Amino acid sequence: MTDVQTFAGPADLHLHSNHSDGTENPGQVVRQAHAHGIRTVALTDHDRTTGWDEAGHAAAALGMTFIPGMELSAKHQWRSVHVLGYLFDPEDAALRAETGRIRDDRVGRAERIVRNIGRDYALSWADVLEQTTTDATVGRPHIADALVARGIVRDRSEAFDGILHPREGYYEPHYAPDPLTAVRLITQAGGVAVIAHPVTSGRDRMMPLAYIEELIAAGLGGLEIDHRENTESGKRTLRQLAAQHDLIVTGSSDYHGAGKPNLPGENTTSEEMVARIISQASGTAPRYP
Repeated sequence: MTDVQTFAGPADLHLHSNHSDGTENPGQVVRQAHAHGIRTVALTDHDRTTGWDEAGHAAAALGMTFIPGMELSAKHQWRSVHVLGYLFDPEDAALRAETGRIRDDRVGRAERIVRNIGRDYALSWADVLEQTTTDATVGRPHIADALVARGIVRDRSEAFDGILHPREGYYEPHYAPDPLTAVRLITQAGGVAVIAHPVTSGRDRMMPLAYIEELIAAGLGGLEIDHRENTESGKRTLRQLAAQHDLIVTGSSDYHGAGKPNLPGENTTSEEMVARIISQASGTAPRYP
């Protein structure tokens, strides 16, 4: 159990930097959150923790509480599922091995997608690399940025709605563990696992309730319910489930800088829920001001 100290103000527990698919460095992300009134912040880059130190230093300079986190890629049947992990041990061998495998396959998949697109559009792997930072794992958002830079599409949204949509035929699958494995890896590393935006656009996109209950039995700590992509009917269903199992309920922005319209603080997590995350975690400590 991590010691819970006093912290105050709104919390946003889902933000991305350019270490994954955001457009700002970790320090800029934290400063943007502060400018929007956030006082407790988590950096949750996809499948990596390399931005923790920079984000933590920026938070300390602004008198903010920093919650180290990550968004772990998973897949249930055909569904892409993201599992947020908070306050886990970043040196845990099993978790490091799995995130390494995910990142390696993500790069290979990105190269395959670019080759597919390059048959029909003037896009090269070099174009994509120009849109990444040294520490970032190349993924579809970077391909989208390259398409924008090339003038092929106007913005990321147009890229994902068009060329990068699976129906266009350029899509390639990538490796990801099942959510049960993801939850177990995070909890075994001393972290708290929370399913990110579980009920986006359509009931068929939601994991079956019976499977979510399997995740709860395996140690799932909570659900990210207040998120702009969750449907209202889905939120009602999940609130009932969270109450039934006494789960942590979070709300977050899923901020990506210029990569998405989401703004820090558009959804927030209560102090009570942040305290529950901290009290349940044992892998690493939050960084208080």
